[in-house]
Amino acid sequence: MLVEAPNPQNITGVVLAGGKARRMGGEDKGLVELAGQPLVAWIIEGLRPQVQDLMINANRSHERYASYGYQVITDAMADFQGPLAGVAAALAVVRTPWIITVPCDGPYLAPDLVQRLCAALVEQEAELAVASDGARLQPVYALIPQALAPSLEAFLASGERKVERWYAQHRTAIAAFADRPNCFANINSVEDLERLRQG
Repeated sequence: MLVEAPNPQNITGVVLAGGKARRMGGEDKGLVELAGQPLVAWIIEGLRPQVQDLMINANRSHERYASYGYQVITDAMADFQGPLAGVAAALAVVRTPWIITVPCDGPYLAPDLVQRLCAALVEQEAELAVASDGARLQPVYALIPQALAPSLEAFLASGERKVERWYAQHRTAIAAFADRPNCFANINSVEDLERLRQG
């Protein structure tokens, strides 16, 4: 598969904000406030300088997300099928050959996230790249080529939903962030939010 090598000029950042947020009491996680601004605003601020363009994957609150000035895309699959449904929705419409996915609940993005994922993919001669905090994979922080859209569509059509299982079908590079584990701090619950607010 010949794909143009990734660089900040040919990557679209995709903020994955399409989940149900069950542990957040069903509140739309991307719009939960931390230090006076919604989590999605933190993500946009951290990711926008690193990529050519941005889009937001959301399955509700479309007008609120659209107010940030970026394209808002909705899962083609109903009933909140997980992050891969959001990735598939982005790959179906993106105009760049690459996307970087990030979750809407991780407000402290590494300023060199894109740079490290790109370098890992090239150095390891892989098809896609995923971040690791040094202890474990962070599967929704990933660099994925648009060319893998048919593969992902087939995977989802088979009934599969697990991100790691789809990655296992492809040469996957690991980008190490052991020196920056805090950049993956995320807010999954009301308790997580309170801990970050206090800390």
